[in-house]
Amino acid sequence: MSRRLLLALLAALVLSPSPALAATPEVGIADDRVLLAGGPQAASAVAQWRALGVDTVRIFALWSRHAPAARPPGFDPADPAGYNWWPLDEAVDRVRAAGMDVMLTVTGPGPRWSSRSPGRGQPVYRPDPRAYAGFAAAVATRFGTRVDRYVLWNEPNLAAWLAPQARCRRGRCTPVSPHLYRGLVRAAYPAVRAADRGAQVLIGAVSPRGQDLRRPNANLRPLAFVRALGCRSASGRRIRSGDCRGFRPAKGDGFAIHPYGGLTPPDRGLAHRDDVNLAELGDLTATLDRLQRRGALRATTRRFGVFVDEYGYQTNPPDRAAGISPRKQDRWLQRAAYEAWRNPRVKLLTQYIWRDEPRSDDGGFGGWQSGLRTTGGRAKPSLAHFDTPFVVDARRGRLWGQVRPGGAHRVTVERRLRGGAWRRLATVRTDGRGFWTVRRRLVAGARYRYRAGGMRSAVAH
Repeated sequence: MSRRLLLALLAALVLSPSPALAATPEVGIADDRVLLAGGPQAASAVAQWRALGVDTVRIFALWSRHAPAARPPGFDPADPAGYNWWPLDEAVDRVRAAGMDVMLTVTGPGPRWSSRSPGRGQPVYRPDPRAYAGFAAAVATRFGTRVDRYVLWNEPNLAAWLAPQARCRRGRCTPVSPHLYRGLVRAAYPAVRAADRGAQVLIGAVSPRGQDLRRPNANLRPLAFVRALGCRSASGRRIRSGDCRGFRPAKGDGFAIHPYGGLTPPDRGLAHRDDVNLAELGDLTATLDRLQRRGALRATTRRFGVFVDEYGYQTNPPDRAAGISPRKQDRWLQRAAYEAWRNPRVKLLTQYIWRDEPRSDDGGFGGWQSGLRTTGGRAKPSLAHFDTPFVVDARRGRLWGQVRPGGAHRVTVERRLRGGAWRRLATVRTDGRGFWTVRRRLVAGARYRYRAGGMRSAVAH
């Protein structure tokens, strides 16, 4: 082989996308406040999502919103005719008409009568699995021709969504919510699959953080929740007593999680070993794999895929306590896209939310402030690069990016040395989903960017 041919082959290997490393997570977005309100604002948002290359829109099918407040005589929970589907019907149709997929989170709280203890007036308290399975079946029947993916419940490791979280006696608390959730999944999974046979049904949707169990409604840490879901102790020992007596595993087609980082960047883990942010998804998949090998969880795939159905960073302003600067939000969201791409188990990364939620009447924060736009609609810096994420990974000597919407794009990577002009470093074509990567020796102090068509990425060091 000639030296010239050898150099050409080596250059092709360096400048082409790496199929061994390339994962292709879908891009998702979720903002029910904007979408379910309908009207011109929803239409505008959906059009922008499509233009930004969003693949999937997650929407809540909230039990209490659609079910009758009082259970009518002869009511069949599995019959979709017994529910009011507005405004969900309109939202699903709007998203589908724009060419994007819909993922429905079928979740409580339900109406008061859906609790096994309705006298408490807390619909999240011990929801009836049979009633929930009926609602899930009704959702799948109603939307089965328009929706192919469902999530069973939302954040079951938080007391605001499922209660009680624990049982406490004589100063010792043991988990309860994982067992309640296992009952909900075991009832609803087959109900959804029977109503929509081609559906993908995800379980989990756990929150990233929790607390030590010292009271009945302390939120469970996600890995502790997952282990208890499989009736396993922290050491992996099988638990056979209490709620684990007569144990039968839950089943799912994938596992969802909300691995928010808070004030922590997406490539750095959280302090507690049982909490899980984006950097610690390997801890989650290792736990899921151990449970699956031991028959404590059942997956319909060889291993559970991970679906991030919520992710984002709140900004300061407006949130001075839990927010980061808008510029940092921009950088960290791009880094998050890269970290998701690096992990082949990640199948979806969902931006939550599109537009900041308004402050409450008392001046506090009535919702979430992680939008790509402010409450008034002004674009944050992160919006400019949402569809062109770009990361310089100095440790691995890699330049990485994505051009959305996907498809084959010609990318020109440029570098500027200190005091110099921008010069072409490489030209590369993306894969079918718009991902590209280049390996080069990176120069300290240099700046990098890329161009694709009329789009230009952020500048990175």
